[in-house]
Amino acid sequence: MIFKKKFKPRIKARIRKNKQILNKNIDTFFDWVKGAELVELKECNVEEDPVRPELDLIFRRSYGRKIYGVKYKNEICAIMCFGFTNEIPKTIHEFDLMTRDAHLQSSSRRNQNVGKIAIAYTVWSKKKGGGKLIVKEVFKTIRKSSHLNRLITLSPLTDMARNFHIRNGAKELSVNDETQNFEYKL
Repeated sequence: MIFKKKFKPRIKARIRKNKQILNKNIDTFFDWVKGAELVELKECNVEEDPVRPELDLIFRRSYGRKIYGVKYKNEICAIMCFGFTNEIPKTIHEFDLMTRDAHLQSSSRRNQNVGKIAIAYTVWSKKKGGGKLIVKEVFKTIRKSSHLNRLITLSPLTDMARNFHIRNGAKELSVNDETQNFEYKL
């Protein structure tokens, strides 16, 4: 009986201490998010892209397409590639044609505003929490834009992609033969 009384307080004290350590580690784990900033990139290592590594840098930077990264202490922690269209593509080939068309339309009008819809076609993170952060930061940037009125994804047909977008507040628009589209409300 005496042993039992001494044993319980020790266990409780250890549990309390472990909770404090865990909470402190969780708080510092995401500290990098507070100091991160969204930057436009001229290049990225396409071989790191787990979604569409077959798309080269020329594809990612031509016809008004952009590459954005979340930068923290001179390190890129997450990357998102997207283009601008006036319609929602269902394949990468359609995306290519639609971004070319939107770019040519804006060029003929001598207008820098390419397309009305931002289409995110790949996103990846090198650090925990980076994917969610870059979606949030790009969302803010698009919301400030005067000519963009929608943020749509052109995601692969995987549960991981579906769960990521649903968890981050997107609505499923369509499931296609090769891809699926989600929309983030602006």
